[in-house]
Amino acid sequence: MFQIVPRTSTPTGGGLVRRAALVALAALTLAVPATATASTSAAAAPVPLAAAEPVQWAALGDSYTAGVFVGEPRPALGSPDRDGCDRTTGSYPNLVAAGLAAGPPAGRTVELTDVSCGAAVIGDIATLRQTPISPVQPPEGGWPSVAPQVDRAELNADTDVVTIGIGGNSLPFGTIFLSCLAAGIGQPDEATPCRDAYEAGGPVFDPESIYDKYDRVTREYAAMLRDVEQKAPAAKIVTVGYPTIVPADATTCDRQDTTELAADIKGVGKISATHGDIAWLNEVTTHFNAIIEAVTELGGGTFVDTATSSVGHDLCQPRETKWVEGVCGEAGSYWPTEVTLGLFTLTCSDGNRATVVHPGTAGHRNTATQVEAAIRGVLT
Repeated sequence: MFQIVPRTSTPTGGGLVRRAALVALAALTLAVPATATASTSAAAAPVPLAAAEPVQWAALGDSYTAGVFVGEPRPALGSPDRDGCDRTTGSYPNLVAAGLAAGPPAGRTVELTDVSCGAAVIGDIATLRQTPISPVQPPEGGWPSVAPQVDRAELNADTDVVTIGIGGNSLPFGTIFLSCLAAGIGQPDEATPCRDAYEAGGPVFDPESIYDKYDRVTREYAAMLRDVEQKAPAAKIVTVGYPTIVPADATTCDRQDTTELAADIKGVGKISATHGDIAWLNEVTTHFNAIIEAVTELGGGTFVDTATSSVGHDLCQPRETKWVEGVCGEAGSYWPTEVTLGLFTLTCSDGNRATVVHPGTAGHRNTATQVEAAIRGVLT
C-alpha cells in the first residue's frame, strides 16, 4: 500500500538488482507465451478514423492506483455498488481518462475499466480473491471478497491497454514501515535498527530478510505479468512504479511530526523511525522500483517511472511541496482520523486524517501525467 532517487543509484546489495533481473528473465523465458502479431494485407483499405473502435483500457492495482482518500469515493457513499476498494474520483486513472477524452490518441476514444483496490497484493491481480479492508462505512460483517482483478475487468482478446500499479503490499511496505517506527523507539537519529534487523533475517514479527523479499516479489511479479498476458494477449502492458516517498537525505525529516513518519499509537505514545532507517527505506523503494522495471522490460512491457519526477516532493517536505501524505495528513472528511494496523491503532489530530503514507492530490496528478504519456506512446 505503500517508494526513490534516480535509478542510476545503486542501493545496498546492488548485485541483487542483477540477480533479480536474472530471476525475472528465467521466469519470463520459461513461462510467458509469445504474443502473435496479426499481419495486414497491403491491399486492405485503411479504416476511417471515425469508424475506429474505442480503446479498451483496464486499470489494475492497489491503493496507490485506487486513490483511497483523494477526491470523492467511487462508487459514491451509500451506493449499493460499493465494494470496499476505495477508488476515488481524484485517482490517476480517472485523471488520465479525462486527459485522453480531451485529446483521443490516434483519433480513438478510450474506455476505462478501473478495478484497482486498496490493500491488493500481487496475487490479487490474477489468481486470488481479495477481501477489501476499507474503513469507510463497512457493512455489518465486513466487506465480501472480490474476484481477481483480471476477471473483474473482463480482460480478453479485445483489451488494448492494461496498466498495473501493484507490489507494495506484497513486500510488504506497510509492515516494513511499522517495523521501522517501532524499532526507532529510544534510538538516536543515526541508528539503523530496522535495516539491521531486515538485513539479518527480519524482525521477530516479520521473519523474512529484505533480500528474500526482493527475490520473492520478483518471481511473483513475473508470474503475474504472464497471467495478465494470457488473459489479454493483444494488450499493451504498462506497469506503474511507486513515487518517491521518503528522501535520500533523511536529516530533513522531523521525528516528532505525524504528518511525516512519526505516529501517535494508542496506549504507547509517539514513535518514529530514525533518520538512518528512513534513508534505508528510500533504498528499499528504489530497489523495488528497479525490480518492477527489470521484470516489465524483460517481458516487453512499458515501465512508468514516477519516482524521478517526484524527487523533492516526499512526505518530509512542507505541506505546499509534498506529494505524499505521511502517517497523518490531508484527506476528505469521510476518511477516518484513526485506523488500526495489526497491533497498532494510529490516531491523528489537528484536523488531519489517517493517510498512512499515500499519495495526495498532487501525487496523483504527477502520476497521471506520466501514465497518460505512456498510454499515448503505446497506442501511437
